[in-house]
Amino acid sequence: MSDTPNRFTGKFEGDFDPAIGLLEFGSIVAGIVAGDAMAKSSPITSLYAGTVHPGRYLVLVGGDTAAVEIALENGGNDTVVDSLFLADVHPSVIAAITTTDPSGTVVGDAVGIIETATTATAIVAADAGVKTASVSLLALRLADDLGGKAYCLFGGTVADVEAAVEGAVSRIESGGQLLNSAVIAQLHDDMRANLDAELRFNRQLRRGTGAT
Repeated sequence: MSDTPNRFTGKFEGDFDPAIGLLEFGSIVAGIVAGDAMAKSSPITSLYAGTVHPGRYLVLVGGDTAAVEIALENGGNDTVVDSLFLADVHPSVIAAITTTDPSGTVVGDAVGIIETATTATAIVAADAGVKTASVSLLALRLADDLGGKAYCLFGGTVADVEAAVEGAVSRIESGGQLLNSAVIAQLHDDMRANLDAELRFNRQLRRGTGAT
């Protein structure tokens, strides 16, 4: 376990093999109680929990499929805003969850964007996209500094990015948490430089002006 389990950062890929589950709570109290129940009910490999904007509480668990399913069953309550269960999560999704930085290079001519109302739905979208087509998952931004929203970025050829976005949208739109999606077929060099360098506007300004 990490010394800072309330932060989804670092490199914990091995903790989430092969399955992950996430519960997103509207109540912090209920989330903490549920996280404790999940840990006590199932031999999961890992549990990371903590607050995100806008005052929600996330509990992310990993391990074998059966253990994660049991944990989710024991953690659910009427304050759950959204949830996910991925029995065979793609490795690039785990890598994206556990880092706050973009990949560093926008791969390919095209970029696809999926914007969601919740963290759980963005993770599902990212997993569906990279499993649908040969794309790179450039970034997965979750809740903090986004008012609770989340988004993922795909990069690759136009055809592959279009297929990835279509696959992601088809997977998540029935849940009602999809906010928007788009494909940019020929990304401008200036936008490419911005996406490569930093995804947050204020940090981007500081980088450009040399401010601290």
